[in-house]
Amino acid sequence: MAGGGAPAKSDEPQPHPPKDQLPNISYCITSPPPWPEAILLGFQHFLVMLGTTVLIPTALVPQMGGGNNEKARVIETLLFVAGINTLLQTLFGTRLPAVIGGSYTFVPTTISIILAGRFSDEPDPIERFKRIMRSIQGALIVASTLQIVLGFSGLWRNVARFLSPLSSVPLVSLVGFGLYELGFPGVAKCVEIGLPQLILIVFVSQYVPHVLHSGKNIFDRFAVIFTVVIVWIYAHLLTVGGAYNDAPPKTQISCRTDRAGLIDSAPWIRIPYPFQWGAPSFDAGEAFAMMMTAFVALVESSGAFIAVYRYASATPLPPSILSRGIGWQGVGILLSGLFGTVNGSSVSVENAGLLALTRVGSRRVVQISAGFMIFFSILGKFGAVFASIPPAIIAALYCLFFAYVGAGGLSFLQFCNLNSFRTKFILGFSIFLGLSVPQYFNEYTAINGHGPVNTGGRWFNDIINVPFQSKPFVAGVVAYFLDNTLFKREGSIRKDRGKHWWDKYKSFKGDTRSEEFYSLPFNLNKYFPSV
Repeated sequence: MAGGGAPAKSDEPQPHPPKDQLPNISYCITSPPPWPEAILLGFQHFLVMLGTTVLIPTALVPQMGGGNNEKARVIETLLFVAGINTLLQTLFGTRLPAVIGGSYTFVPTTISIILAGRFSDEPDPIERFKRIMRSIQGALIVASTLQIVLGFSGLWRNVARFLSPLSSVPLVSLVGFGLYELGFPGVAKCVEIGLPQLILIVFVSQYVPHVLHSGKNIFDRFAVIFTVVIVWIYAHLLTVGGAYNDAPPKTQISCRTDRAGLIDSAPWIRIPYPFQWGAPSFDAGEAFAMMMTAFVALVESSGAFIAVYRYASATPLPPSILSRGIGWQGVGILLSGLFGTVNGSSVSVENAGLLALTRVGSRRVVQISAGFMIFFSILGKFGAVFASIPPAIIAALYCLFFAYVGAGGLSFLQFCNLNSFRTKFILGFSIFLGLSVPQYFNEYTAINGHGPVNTGGRWFNDIINVPFQSKPFVAGVVAYFLDNTLFKREGSIRKDRGKHWWDKYKSFKGDTRSEEFYSLPFNLNKYFPSV
């Protein structure tokens, strides 16, 4: 045929077109489900976030010298503050259906404060607990200023403007996949409970809806409630039947339903309040170390916010909205310091995964879950009942939720040119370093009892070691740097990195969908500039 090649055949397979908004979502941010369904879905979010809320204080409070009474009060406080922070974020922050709860990122720096030598001379363990708690509070209060300033000043908006789908893939993917250590290793600690939970939730959420052709999506939408109740009863029968009476202590902690010690210790009614442990104390070195931790949490939460917007079927997150959300997350860390939660705040990755499982990204559902958090934190005895879920069940749920978030990061590859060697290099190199560098730092710490940087200043060690122990932080920083410096001026690069897809949403004003998703209530946009 003269002139050019042969025309494409009409029956040739066509690639799937990229989608700005994720399709097949039952309820997006502004389309709430009916009230009965919304309440059940909100309670399900509450159950999921309980895992981190209970596990972190359970690990830290005994090291601080506290007993079951102190542990119960810390869990109630963390739950109460999480409810307030979630409401603030959904009302005034990004307005995404993001749960703001405890964060594992803050644990290494908190342990460093616990091990500080100035507390070793205190003979009374309860007084030692309070002194350490007040030091942690002071460090969190100072560290919160970093996110508050970067967020509300718009500085983080200027950073986010250069974020592209290509550099987002390693960040968001490792926000989910990078938490693999909390998944199956936790299941294996009590395999007779964790493995049935893992198999059951996959079966109920993925297979049963297609077998029964349920029109209302009951099984995939409420799979967590169905399966947790079944396996929880099974675990309780094993516990009361004496199956773990002679088991090692670690096995009992992971398997038994009565090992948390919370039901007997929790008060019937108690409202957490600021400075309940006394006036915070401040140490400059610990404050700087916690500020670096807050910056790592900021980067990780940016990736989690991107995953949440995707699974809520919203339009791409404008840089100004992300910056506003970071500012309110800083307020959340400030509240954590004022109330004394022993931990900072960040976006709950497991709840982001639950959005994908249920296909419900409604803002109202997450706000209802915040109501459950506040309610059960005040009525401590009732909240302690739900907090007695065995950790092996929580770990099984993590396997599913973290996988969903990681896959959400990979979905941004649809906007990139995967035939470009530049794309392949940035993706491969950043993800590899994001896994390899933290592996080295964590292995070194496990073998030697301290990180590779080990000077006389514990706070300086944390400033260097903590960032390199975070997989999404390392991968995100490497990808961001390479994507914005490597042959960026060439004409085709902009499309290769997918930037043209997100540039349409630099400001949410002028786009009806984005204004509906991200505009503040009560005409408050004038106080938080959008550009």
